[in-house]
Amino acid sequence: MRLGFFDGDPPKQPYGKLGLKDVCTSKHQELAREVARQGIVLLKNRSGSLPLSPTAINTLAVIGPNANVTKTMIGNYEASVATKYLSSCSNVVCATAQVNAAKKIASSVDATVLVMGIDQSLEREGLDRVDLLLPGQQPLLITEVAKVARGPVILVIMSGGGLDVSFAKNNKKISSILWVGYPGEAGGAAIADVIFGYYNPSGRLPMKWYPQSYLQNVPMTNMNMRPDPSKGYPGRTYRFYTGKTVYTFGDGLSYSKFSHKLVKAPQVLLFPLDEDDICLHSSDCNSVKTVERHCKNSTFDLHMRVRNMGRQDGSHTVLLFATPPSVHNSPRKHLVGFEKVSLRGRSETSVRFEVDVCKDLNVVDELGRRKVVLGQYVLHVGNLKHALSLRI
Repeated sequence: MRLGFFDGDPPKQPYGKLGLKDVCTSKHQELAREVARQGIVLLKNRSGSLPLSPTAINTLAVIGPNANVTKTMIGNYEASVATKYLSSCSNVVCATAQVNAAKKIASSVDATVLVMGIDQSLEREGLDRVDLLLPGQQPLLITEVAKVARGPVILVIMSGGGLDVSFAKNNKKISSILWVGYPGEAGGAAIADVIFGYYNPSGRLPMKWYPQSYLQNVPMTNMNMRPDPSKGYPGRTYRFYTGKTVYTFGDGLSYSKFSHKLVKAPQVLLFPLDEDDICLHSSDCNSVKTVERHCKNSTFDLHMRVRNMGRQDGSHTVLLFATPPSVHNSPRKHLVGFEKVSLRGRSETSVRFEVDVCKDLNVVDELGRRKVVLGQYVLHVGNLKHALSLRI
């Protein structure tokens, strides 16, 4: 519709003369590559193992069922140095694996990239996964290769959802972990850009990654968000979940270190009520309904400075979370807002959040009504925390 196909004679419309010459242009290819790069999430990087140096790494092993795929990534893997490739498994199910062959290659090269994960044969619309583990012999292959690898071992995971990769997270021989989702036609080039430092990763996880025990202990028919300790139910999502976590919502590392400094934010905020409001005259009132007359002029600004402490240019997503008082089984924290900034090395910039108390700090009570809870909130960005007292 936006192309004007229903507005009369198509060739007479602004986009009516588009043809094959407009498909897959260099501009479009670069856009696909940039989108893929921005979506890559660096989850582990022990002792700054990444990025690899193209001049120091002469040979690279690329191993795994997703190391050279078309349907999964809609593209193929690309590297910046001489590469030895081995699929090691016939598909992501990986019922059998060429472990010895993979070990032989990994022990002979300067660095090893293990491209693992799943594909649409295991997760898609109408097909839910039954567990959170890497399928088949993928964990065995990863562990055995890491034991003998001569250089850094980078685990690249392709999937649409979270996986329990605790064994890899805790394995000191696995130096780095990247989650790339399904990165599209330029995914291979984007992965190489990140691994070799041509691009500074800035992606953040859009979901919490649960351990396998979560599926074993929690019925999938239980859709309650809030935890129920009496029944051993840990709740759902980053907002309420109280159990063990592999990685959480918003996780993501960079090759640069970013610092946050609070410049301006209120410590006390008064919530206006009318004289006839019952809550105004009650000593045990702990929340207020988010009705229009209460919510006028209920916004405040939070100003901060963000600095790129590293030498490399990079982007950084500033995630502002709020932890409300423990009233109405309120969430442990929830996302208030985010801003993505691009910073040159050793530079800084200002970030401003406009927080609407009624929209951004409300909670839902036991009867499904949206309320503003009174008491002390904690606003936090990374390790930076700020206490805000909300009163009537």
